[in-house]
Amino acid sequence: MSKRQKILAGMAAGLVWAIGIVWIGAALVDIPIMFLNWSLFFAFFFPGLALAAMIARIAQRRFFDDTIIDGEPLSGPAGIDQLVLRNTVEQLVLALALWPFVGTVLATDGPGVVAALGIGFAIARVLFWVGYHISPPLRAFGFAATFYPTLVACVWTVLFWVFL
Repeated sequence: MSKRQKILAGMAAGLVWAIGIVWIGAALVDIPIMFLNWSLFFAFFFPGLALAAMIARIAQRRFFDDTIIDGEPLSGPAGIDQLVLRNTVEQLVLALALWPFVGTVLATDGPGVVAALGIGFAIARVLFWVGYHISPPLRAFGFAATFYPTLVACVWTVLFWVFL
């Protein structure tokens, strides 16, 4: 299987993941009222933990590696960690821009969507991170499984907002 085929397979699996995450979140309509107030908390808490783990890993690598301890450019595994961190920040900024819209529009008809997005985000980021270290084409699933749920949730929310 070529690199492009592996990446395409990862992207397709990420799309299936995205639909599953939004579907599971939408199914959480009979949750306690207390959870409604906490849905955005859950949406961003778990991605924040993933981000903190990435930052901590890079700091740990710098501390124990004399070639990068003084702030030199990262390479090798540390460079991969830095690329993962950068992409995670990009994805999290996108989430911060769009998930509040999803959470607000779906406040009574799907408050679990943003919580599911957050939990799925954290899992997908770890898979992206691990996949990148194993083989760069394997990162495709983790990327798609982070990016596509945001898009699927936004499209679904816009359709819900316009037509219902």
